[in-house]
Amino acid sequence: MSLIRHNWSLSPTEAVGLQRQLREKIRLAPFEGPIRHIGGADLSYNKGSDEFYAGIVVLDYDTMRPVAHSTVIRRSPFPYIPGLLSFREIPSLMEAWERLPFRPDIMAFDGHGIAHPRRMGIATHFGLLTDRPTIGCAKKRLTGQYEEPPLQRGAYTPLLDGEETIGFALCTKNKVKPVFVSPGHKISLEQSREIMLHCARGYKIPEPTRQAHLLVNNLRRGEMEAGVWEGG
Repeated sequence: MSLIRHNWSLSPTEAVGLQRQLREKIRLAPFEGPIRHIGGADLSYNKGSDEFYAGIVVLDYDTMRPVAHSTVIRRSPFPYIPGLLSFREIPSLMEAWERLPFRPDIMAFDGHGIAHPRRMGIATHFGLLTDRPTIGCAKKRLTGQYEEPPLQRGAYTPLLDGEETIGFALCTKNKVKPVFVSPGHKISLEQSREIMLHCARGYKIPEPTRQAHLLVNNLRRGEMEAGVWEGG
């Protein structure tokens, strides 16, 4: 399959139109290969600034130990518009992705996959651009309806748009409100939930996006320089 490429210099109206076109290319199917490494992506920025501190961390899937990361600092001219955040954030993440010393089997994002009004959250958009399996794991719901699951690790309820299941409200820790998990591309609904639960190791936020969040905040605070690291 040839990778999707598109112009990033779009108006908000053009971006919505592109989302509707790309939606037809989403493929949700079980990931069949072994998972050796999982990546997590996040961005940090100072309020009112268009300078992004973006990073991708790669973890060993069994131990959740970081084994590599890539960070970049760049500006994005696209405005902050709910539902179009991927156009603001993905260019920075793609630069970090291209610089990784090796690619993870699956990517997780602090954001949504198909749990999006046009099914085109950041995880889905990134998955289409890279042709890689992706999962969205967000702290807040963007669209859809759900019943609150029991606040017990592993409990979940479907996130519904009408009769369509677009994700899950998943409890990753006892007595803590759920996260919202949805597949992005090239992975199934159930696998997305199971993988994120596997990656939750004592915190509400699963390790791939939790570690990515720590990484980009360290970068923003000047506690590290942008670049690439690969562990021994």
